[in-house]
Amino acid sequence: SYTVQMGPAGPLWQESPQPFSCSIEDPTKQTKFKGIKTYISYRVTPSHTGRPVYRRYKHFDWLYNRLLHKFTVISVPHLPEKQATGRFEEDFIEKRKRRLVLWMNHMTSHPVLSQYEGFEHFLMCADDKQWKLGKRRAEKEEMVGAHFMLTLQIPNEHQDLQDVEERIDTFKAFAKKMDDSVMQLTHVASELVRKHLGGFRKEFQRLGNSFQSVSLAFTLDPPHGSEALN
Repeated sequence: SYTVQMGPAGPLWQESPQPFSCSIEDPTKQTKFKGIKTYISYRVTPSHTGRPVYRRYKHFDWLYNRLLHKFTVISVPHLPEKQATGRFEEDFIEKRKRRLVLWMNHMTSHPVLSQYEGFEHFLMCADDKQWKLGKRRAEKEEMVGAHFMLTLQIPNEHQDLQDVEERIDTFKAFAKKMDDSVMQLTHVASELVRKHLGGFRKEFQRLGNSFQSVSLAFTLDPPHGSEALN
């Protein structure tokens, strides 16, 4: 069960009784089926056990979909996107690892998501047979979607109906404004990226060449150079 308590600003989730963190390190290329299948595995180490497990992106993807299926009332951030080509390039692997770390930090710090049994299974199960059993058990769980509400422990104090409705209306307005604003920000940022990849890129290259020319000028005066400018 999950507990909702009343705070100064209204209801909130009760903090996890055993907070922890989790590291994601050492992305390594692995093969199976005698080299036919190639993938990247990550060493995942939760702080409260100190025992590492090794997970592929598909395992993160499975966990993400279980979280979406069970916690329909909680915002679960997206995983880094899949990529069909260039999956084994060093830059892509490092970038994906950094994004997985950010995703994992959110999961472990969330008072509800961090306590999910499927998440615990993901972090602790090192045996392939037990992994499959736990995976099937999580996929058959019944307390998902609207049924998740039946697992909540809620405050006993009386809530004024009008006050509750006003809070809901306020949050609806906030959610819509936030959604619209984020979409606008995404659009503007995408346009800016496009411009920097196009015309701006050439302008910055020209600027860089100009600075390089200044740097070369200093080399023509070896006794003094540019060291005093540092």
